[in-house]
Amino acid sequence: MSALLKLQNIHKAFADVRVLEDVSLSLAAGEVVGLLGPSGCGKSTLLRIAAGLDQDYHGGLQLDPLLTFAGGRGVVFQEPRLMPWLSVAQNVGFADGRGADGSWVEQLLRDVGLQGRGAALPKHLSGGQAQRVAIARALYGKPQVLLLDEPFSAVDAFTRMKLQDLVVDLAARYEVAVLLVTHDLDEAFYLSDRVLILGGTPSRLQRELAVPLVRPRDRRCAELAHLRGEALTELFQSKGPAGISSDSTGLLSPLQLSDDRCLTK
Repeated sequence: MSALLKLQNIHKAFADVRVLEDVSLSLAAGEVVGLLGPSGCGKSTLLRIAAGLDQDYHGGLQLDPLLTFAGGRGVVFQEPRLMPWLSVAQNVGFADGRGADGSWVEQLLRDVGLQGRGAALPKHLSGGQAQRVAIARALYGKPQVLLLDEPFSAVDAFTRMKLQDLVVDLAARYEVAVLLVTHDLDEAFYLSDRVLILGGTPSRLQRELAVPLVRPRDRRCAELAHLRGEALTELFQSKGPAGISSDSTGLLSPLQLSDDRCLTK
């Protein structure tokens, strides 16, 4: 399967501090790839390079010829970054301003569960609703690649799970490849087809773990628990416990390990 996006031998430093060293990854059509690592390891920096937002690095960024710079990549950040003076619909179609495709905006709002809220202002939305608007905005340009920078980190656990399922559904529906940055073990393995573990000082890719499970997935299944355990061991070896999501405590509970309701691809 040909890659839509490739990062090749990426080196990145801030002043005299080396952050990333010889990092390479690829993203194929229809694939969800998780980039997992402790806080401060350079995950978001790598995503910004993939998005074309950071060009102060050494190495290569290779894009499929059909992946145009303007419409080929959509980005969702940790916070919604909505324009507070614009309506929900105007935020979704912001890239086209007054010329935005109203019917497409309405379709996206239906897709993210915000039908009828197009006239609302961001101040009238919950955190989860605002992030749904950000997801719709990222999809407005009909990208082939969606870059997610810990987009669910600021919402509560139940909202996070709903948004995770929403992204998986939309990615499949619109045939969008996804690169997800996260420090949450559950999230990485529940959403991804492959998980790349970043660690060390400076950060390098330490390990790649395939997730050969069909969707929809059961969050409690033994295979996911095993993969989370493998990743947790790698993270401790490369960095130590600092920076690992608190949600990862108890991942290997007896209840989770005793459940085997997963199917492999």
